[in-house]
Amino acid sequence: MSKEMPFVTGDFVVYPTHGVGRVTSIETEAIGGVALELFVIRFERDRMTLRIPVGKVSNSGLRRLANKKLMDTALSILRGRARTKRTMWSRRAQEYEAKINSGDPISIAEVVRDLYRSANQPEQSYSERQIYEQALERLACELAAVEQIDTAAATQKLERLLSAA
Repeated sequence: MSKEMPFVTGDFVVYPTHGVGRVTSIETEAIGGVALELFVIRFERDRMTLRIPVGKVSNSGLRRLANKKLMDTALSILRGRARTKRTMWSRRAQEYEAKINSGDPISIAEVVRDLYRSANQPEQSYSERQIYEQALERLACELAAVEQIDTAAATQKLERLLSAA
């Protein structure tokens, strides 16, 4: 295949449902008698390896890390006012999960902003807290990779932005 590869070994990538991973290799495997070229992606946080056929990359939602401009836009969302709909929690929870699993940093930032609670606000339910932490972790992982800092520092940066809003 002389087609241009969208990723090379060592690239950080984002898979919508798993977050930030790194392309560890590009392998050719025989599956059902057919030779398939596969991107092998390692997700350290989940201790998971994913193999995606090169031809299925565009359909899988796999993408490059956000650029600095997109990440800055996502961070600016954290400074905005929380928008919570007056719908039932189960419906909102589904919408939040869909936004997180979209892999889009802007959508994930909206979830983080909407579910953030400062010290003087009422406690969150267990499921609200779970979704908030999942979104915060996903955004922090991508921010860490974009800014080349560790995840803890990225999480602190996000929390500072939220508390200052």
